[in-house]
Amino acid sequence: MRDLFDAPLLPGLVAADDFVPVAEERDLAAAIDTLDLLPFRFQGWEGKRLTHSFGIHYDFDKGALAATEPMPDWLAHVRDRAERFAGLPPGTLRQALLIRYDPGAGIGWHRDRPHFEHVVGISLGAEAAMRFRRRTDSGFLRRTLPLPARGIYHLHGEARYDWEHSIAPMEETRWSITLRSLSERGRTAMGLP
Repeated sequence: MRDLFDAPLLPGLVAADDFVPVAEERDLAAAIDTLDLLPFRFQGWEGKRLTHSFGIHYDFDKGALAATEPMPDWLAHVRDRAERFAGLPPGTLRQALLIRYDPGAGIGWHRDRPHFEHVVGISLGAEAAMRFRRRTDSGFLRRTLPLPARGIYHLHGEARYDWEHSIAPMEETRWSITLRSLSERGRTAMGLP
């Protein structure tokens, strides 16, 4: 997403529409719905969005990473295309977090855990807006990225580390595929070089 003068909305944020064809969007949403989706858990609190992880799972109650089942072929294919979109070497995106946001579900202000580096997200279903904010001496700077159905975004650098993001509660069902690479901290936690 760029502004009127072709500058990025935020340094380190790249987005594109129509990453996923319409027919594939339906298939991906249906595949997500077949998974054992569980309510998001954070330090004993249970959220409205339903999630499932592949490759690596981050346990918010323990604050730790753990290996989980590998990405199925249908998801690995999407990951490979997402890596090409983000200009990342094959195999970089090791974690997939699949989320279904039913009506009333959203996600509060946060930065992704420091165990992860690159964050690539794919939106399916209802359109949403990813809100960004960064604290200043006088309040917050704010930006908004529209998330159209079948679109993709890549957070790295300043957009990833200096800005928090959130999604307001949804009025219609939305699915997302969030793919992440491990940071140095995450690779150490997983015992990887």
